[in-house]
Amino acid sequence: MIVESKFKPLWFLKNPHLQTLLANLIHPAFPQIHYETVTLADGDSLQLARGTTSGKHLVLILHGLEGSLKSSYAQRLVNSCNDQSIPVAFMFFRGCNGVPNNQLRSYHSGETGDLRAVIDYLKLQGIERIALIGYSLGGNVVLKYMGEGKTDNAVVCASAISAPLLLDICASRMNRGFSRVYQYALMQRLIKKVQQKKSLLDAAGYTTSARRLKNFVEFDDAFTAPTHDFKDAQHYYQSCSSRQFLASISKPTLVIHSRDDPFMTPAVIPSDKELAEQVTFELSTRGGHVGFISGRWFKPQFWLEPRILRFLDQEFL
Repeated sequence: MIVESKFKPLWFLKNPHLQTLLANLIHPAFPQIHYETVTLADGDSLQLARGTTSGKHLVLILHGLEGSLKSSYAQRLVNSCNDQSIPVAFMFFRGCNGVPNNQLRSYHSGETGDLRAVIDYLKLQGIERIALIGYSLGGNVVLKYMGEGKTDNAVVCASAISAPLLLDICASRMNRGFSRVYQYALMQRLIKKVQQKKSLLDAAGYTTSARRLKNFVEFDDAFTAPTHDFKDAQHYYQSCSSRQFLASISKPTLVIHSRDDPFMTPAVIPSDKELAEQVTFELSTRGGHVGFISGRWFKPQFWLEPRILRFLDQEFL
């Protein structure tokens, strides 16, 4: 079901780029956490950051492309969970905790295998109920996981914020206009990571210079696709775009999306017919990409965290 969001932007922040940039630049206090390492089946590993409250239920957060716990949206939600005494864990994708992972492969928009491994790990730690919250790329992963097959019984509900529902359209949009600024910043991080794996790439026979790559399609063609068993970038986009999985979701799922998201176009928005009964697609006119700053001029408010907590209170807590 598609519903109109109740989000109202702060009056001087109706521009999507202002919403996107300010939400990313304003950081709260770094959350109180401790780290745990999850060993994966291929010998690689990733990290979890666990909050201050323990229990048999837990909110698991997935970040966006090249995100980490330094991402302001992640800090705000972990802090909100800690303040409400809600058990929370933040999942770093491979190589996103500041240390390169030891396999040639890394992570991508449809990598649900590592998420499944983390869910199994948490269950071994005594967690019985899990709510998934994914931002941007992590939102795509969450939606794909929820709809690609039978979800683990421990997973009760999910929410995805500003998910790139059609990856090819998003890649194209990021190569136009001001959105190229976001693409450039993210590409620099991706290129640096590839350069840190030079010995692994040389051993595997890769000859492409990452520095020559100018956009996401070129990068995904040269590195993402071949290191994750896709034919090319378009095969990767077609296989992993989460919109095709929305009709198969069987547990309560909230999708929060803005029509003016500068990382994509309104063409990614699904129709009601594409949504399973358990999916609520909450659509706003404004909000940018993981922005959603509301309030008054002298008291701006971050709208996402209270909205996510209300969803958790209704479906999970």
